[in-house]
Amino acid sequence: MYSLDINFLKDRGMAQQPTGPRRTPTKPAALTPLFIGIAVGLLLPGFVGGLWFFLQQQIADKQQRQTELNGELARLDIEQKKINQIKEQTANVNEETTSLAEVFNQIKPWSAMLQDIRERIPPGVQIGRIQEVKAPVTNVPAPAPSPVTKAKQANNPQAKQPNTPKAKQPSTAQTQQPKQPTTVKAVEISGQARSFDDVNYFLLTLKRSAFLKADETQLVRAELVKNSSKLEVPQVNRSGQSQGTVTYELPKIVQYTILTRLSDVPASDLLRELDRKGAVGLVTRIRTLQEKGVIKP
Repeated sequence: MYSLDINFLKDRGMAQQPTGPRRTPTKPAALTPLFIGIAVGLLLPGFVGGLWFFLQQQIADKQQRQTELNGELARLDIEQKKINQIKEQTANVNEETTSLAEVFNQIKPWSAMLQDIRERIPPGVQIGRIQEVKAPVTNVPAPAPSPVTKAKQANNPQAKQPNTPKAKQPSTAQTQQPKQPTTVKAVEISGQARSFDDVNYFLLTLKRSAFLKADETQLVRAELVKNSSKLEVPQVNRSGQSQGTVTYELPKIVQYTILTRLSDVPASDLLRELDRKGAVGLVTRIRTLQEKGVIKP
């Protein structure tokens, strides 16, 4: 037969053990990611707020700097306008000075020109009158076609053909050309001479003058006329008593007219000639302007 051995103390200890799942103790290392997440969640808004504050401060500084630069730019604009105004005034003064200098440079005293002509008179020639006249212009260039006419001729090559019907004329404002002068100022020298050879010699000497244009110095009239002057010789007898006068007719003379124009050579290129002819004042002024650089020597 079998005997049962029951240990009630052991069974009591087993009965007191819990029947549910066991809980493992929580370790501190497992909570580190949680703490990191909380820290990041707290620091990120602070960082964004600090960055926003920094950017606002920078924007305020930039706006203040922009305001200062705008004020400086406005001041510089005012200074630039003053400089431009001074430059404009300087340009006007320089232009007026140059114009005045050109006036001096184009002046040729009549006294100097008459002295030059007087020195060129041959022995057999007399000058009766020198005057300024208006002479017709020769070799006037034809007016250039207007831009509208050129464009029409380029687009329509048959416009030059005589049988082609006339195109519509452009308006007056488009075809109006600057009016060419028909007369110019000239100098007329007239007088009398003993012969035609004397007149020709006088004409050649005038063409050598630096005050006159050689190509526009020409003889416009020369004719042989009766001499209006007469020679009256008193007659006396052997006893010294007067018996009247005897009148002799003088040889015929040549009346001439020479037309010429003043030279365009600047007075600064004729200083030596002007000084010889006694135009000391003009020579001094021109040399002063040359020293100051207004007129190029």
